[in-house]
Amino acid sequence: MKAIIKIAVICLAALAVILFASCKGKSGTAATAGAAGQEQGLAEKAKSVPQKKTMYRSTMMPSEVSDKPGKDSMGMEMVPFEVEESGTIAEVGGRIQVKISAERQQLIGIRTAAVKSQPIHKLIKAVGRVDYAEPNISIVNLKFDGWVEKLFVNSTGRPVRKGEPLFDIYSPELVSAQQEYLIALKAGATLGDASSLLNSAREKLRLWDITDKQVEELGRTGRFKKTVTVYSPGPGIVVEKNVLQGQKIMAGENLYKIADLSRVWILGEIYEYELPFIKTGQEAKISLSYYPGESFAGKIIYIYPYLKPETRTNQVRIEVANPGFKLKPEMFANLEIHVDYGTRLTIPADAVLDAGVSKIVFVAKGGGYFEPREVKLGVRGEDVYEVLGGVSDGESVVTSANFLIDSESSLKAALSRMTKGSTEEHEHD
Repeated sequence: MKAIIKIAVICLAALAVILFASCKGKSGTAATAGAAGQEQGLAEKAKSVPQKKTMYRSTMMPSEVSDKPGKDSMGMEMVPFEVEESGTIAEVGGRIQVKISAERQQLIGIRTAAVKSQPIHKLIKAVGRVDYAEPNISIVNLKFDGWVEKLFVNSTGRPVRKGEPLFDIYSPELVSAQQEYLIALKAGATLGDASSLLNSAREKLRLWDITDKQVEELGRTGRFKKTVTVYSPGPGIVVEKNVLQGQKIMAGENLYKIADLSRVWILGEIYEYELPFIKTGQEAKISLSYYPGESFAGKIIYIYPYLKPETRTNQVRIEVANPGFKLKPEMFANLEIHVDYGTRLTIPADAVLDAGVSKIVFVAKGGGYFEPREVKLGVRGEDVYEVLGGVSDGESVVTSANFLIDSESSLKAALSRMTKGSTEEHEHD
């Protein structure tokens, strides 16, 4: 019995030793793992915290920077400042992200605007010159020789109505033609078979622009007239007069030029780079310095197919109604032509910085951070650009004080490159 009790005690003692060793091993492993995890977390946290490096900058020349204390080129002591060393910095066109406090943003006047879709309109401004509308110009001449017996319209600038008498003319040829018509008319009345002769005589008078009313009067009276009256072919203003009373007139000689000014043309000068936006049928707004506050509406009816080599401009023809004859030929006019591109994604023109080949904007990321972006632009409208890439709808871009942000961003990028180069040199050494 004693032997059995002794064996049981020994087994219990052995089991106790095994259990104690097992618990100790697990506790040590857990402690070791916990310590290792804590050290790894601290290392990752240390990596995520930007490291600072002290640099020195000239107070008089901020672009003069050194990684060692001393004096600048002007003999002034350089002041220390800190820059971030670690972290991957995205650089765009020599610029990097900057952080500006709210107080400083208010001080330098930073304003932002949203990138959004909206209708784009482009306003093309040009100059033009008032000219006669060519279809409304009439030239008066004769198809026979003669002498002016009486002149009714004897000055330029005089308005005339359609059918108003201009002058009386004596022509032996015309007298002979009248006599032929009267003879044919009498022959037809007596012989009864002179229709062809009568038609021939009548047609001859018509070809010489003798009106049907004048021919009928000639047949009714049965007497030829020594002189025949020439009438105005249309309404308008006499802009040229090349005839005097008693003057001998040759066939085909231009005697009057009459222009109807109820509608005029504006010949506009469009620069060649704006030609792709000009089309026939577009509305144009016309204003003149002679009539302040008043404008006229016209429509582009023709685009000339060639450029003027002296001015590198292309003429367009705009037809305009001219009530009261306010628009006078040779007046200068200012033109405004609106071009509608439809609805597109836009960015304010003030937000774009021209960096030569690239176009840069600064996007407000929140928390005082401003990130440079290179954008791709399309057509330009009124104070906006069409944006094809680089920013998204709804993002905010800086529209005021962006030149100051650009300067600070460029300077910070230069300092970052200098700090990185200095660090790599020390690591290499």
